[in-house]
Amino acid sequence: KVFQSGKPELVIVFGDTNSTLAGALAASKLLIPVIHIEAGLRSFNREMPEEINRIVADSISDWLFAPTDTAVNNLKKEGLEDKAQLTGDIMVDTLNCNLPIALEKSTILQDLELTNGEYYLLTLHRPYNVDDPSVLSHIIEVLSKSGERIVFPVHPRTLKVLKSLKLNFKNIQITDPAVYLDFIALEYHSKKILTDSGGIQKEAYILKKPCITLRTETEWTETIDDGWNLLIDPSEKSFWDKIESFEPLGKQRNVFGENVAERMVEIISKVKDSAKQTHSLLDSHLPKS
Repeated sequence: KVFQSGKPELVIVFGDTNSTLAGALAASKLLIPVIHIEAGLRSFNREMPEEINRIVADSISDWLFAPTDTAVNNLKKEGLEDKAQLTGDIMVDTLNCNLPIALEKSTILQDLELTNGEYYLLTLHRPYNVDDPSVLSHIIEVLSKSGERIVFPVHPRTLKVLKSLKLNFKNIQITDPAVYLDFIALEYHSKKILTDSGGIQKEAYILKKPCITLRTETEWTETIDDGWNLLIDPSEKSFWDKIESFEPLGKQRNVFGENVAERMVEIISKVKDSAKQTHSLLDSHLPKS
């Protein structure tokens, strides 16, 4: 209904959520050109709902804004290279813009009585890590035996399962989900970051924080290649030693680009004429409201 009444020249969808797929699919069926930002990511794990969303959104979008060379190569292998543009990752701009604000205004360290560089930051939300009580219980038990202070802003789906478990973890500080500025302040001041989130892997890399990913695969392979991210199978009997000993090995490349939003706007301005031609088709196909 929004597309029919507003008749946009372009629809821009971001990432890999269900709403990403819904926006791309609705626009495509209404003949509205679609730009997919963060295109070309592949974990090659079809058990992730996000993986299906990515593949379908990329296949039906008209322009694919790829964040990395690896993403571009993935699109080439799928025959989508003619639609692909290497733009860099827009989270670079987001983080660069908001980090100074967060460091100036956030009081999260004082609120949680934390000391810079003396805590680990943990996030968990992937279904295969948190939906099965035995899996989540194992992860928490391993981390609780470390004795290190771990701050854990809990995702609602994770909290639901966590409440059903009778665990004793004095060193793990459970908090409500943090707002964005507070969260990037927590990332910036942490010792290491433990996560199963793709976005947080990127932020950790940009912030030059050691990242341990509690998954057996990642879309952001460059962070692994550069030695700043470590994959750990959370089903291992004991994985804390790997977390504790992990230190980044090398220098970072400019993996995610810079001035990304400006690059995207530049491309969008060039494709608008093509979009307008398609838009004229839209007018002839839409029912009159």
